[in-house]
Amino acid sequence: MRTPRSVREAGVAGKRVLVRADLNVPLEGGRVADDTRITASLPTLRYLLEHGAAEVAVCSHLGRPKGPDPAFAMAPVAARLHELLPDDRVRVLENTRFDPGETKNDPESAARLGAGMDLYVNDAFGSAHRAHASTEGVARLLPAYAGLLLEEELEMLGRLLGEVERPFVLVAGGAKVDDKLGVLVNLGSRADEVLVGGKMAEELRDEDPLPYEASLPTDVVAAAAFQPDAEILVTPYDDVPDGWLGLDIGPETRMRFAEAIRGARTVFWNGPMGVFEWPRFAEGTKAVAEAVASANAFTVVGGGDSVRAVQELGFADRVSWISTGGGASLELLEGKELPGVAAIPAA
Repeated sequence: MRTPRSVREAGVAGKRVLVRADLNVPLEGGRVADDTRITASLPTLRYLLEHGAAEVAVCSHLGRPKGPDPAFAMAPVAARLHELLPDDRVRVLENTRFDPGETKNDPESAARLGAGMDLYVNDAFGSAHRAHASTEGVARLLPAYAGLLLEEELEMLGRLLGEVERPFVLVAGGAKVDDKLGVLVNLGSRADEVLVGGKMAEELRDEDPLPYEASLPTDVVAAAAFQPDAEILVTPYDDVPDGWLGLDIGPETRMRFAEAIRGARTVFWNGPMGVFEWPRFAEGTKAVAEAVASANAFTVVGGGDSVRAVQELGFADRVSWISTGGGASLELLEGKELPGVAAIPAA
């Protein structure tokens, strides 16, 4: 896998540096509700300041506005960043998506972002799969480098694409096979076992596009309706009543999946085993999270719901790497080149 040159190779003393960070955080009541992504951006920003950068301008998108929208202004994000990193050399630019040219990778938008800057650092792995003005366009205009978070994401995820310790177990869940088919084919073909839960498992029973046989649930927690308080039934998969919905993997499957994960030396998990937002359908996802946390293995968790699960259950510090990437993680593990990475010269 191609390695972009690192910010550690840049001479930043006295320079004005534009940093593309991932500050796309949830807001509640005009305040940052979860500052995880802001915190993840701090090592690169601190590195630049400690090495004498004259100015650090941080840009990011926030939400998906179609143009200027006060609900997606960066002011609350900037306020929280300055609480965590109180340095007058740092300023947060307005939401990149307020500029309609951002998502079109418009050269003029990229030129406006880069105006007056000496260097560009991309630290937004979560947006590196997008060829936008702030992730790809400006990297063609300024000397470009990878930030510390981007660098570490590539290193950790890249380990899954190289020689791994075996057994290697891939755990996949969620709603749609199509969303993860590339990873299931590319990474799953390298794995010793692929465990599939969630709605995806039903799809694979109906039509299986995989070049290998995945391990699917043998029992489920079924519900009479898609409601948190619906009547439920724990049953073998083949005995689910007509019209009922499988909303979680059953206890037999939980034990089997957990045993495979605990016996692994390398694990990648992306996607919940059921509708884990509802407590009665969360046990499968909890069982996977607990197994990943207790495995004597190199463990990687990616995808918003899987990450949320390990964090809410208090297992985050027992996982080798929690990826901030989402779609970028999946595309990298599919074997695709990410535009935001490709635009940075190789090390």
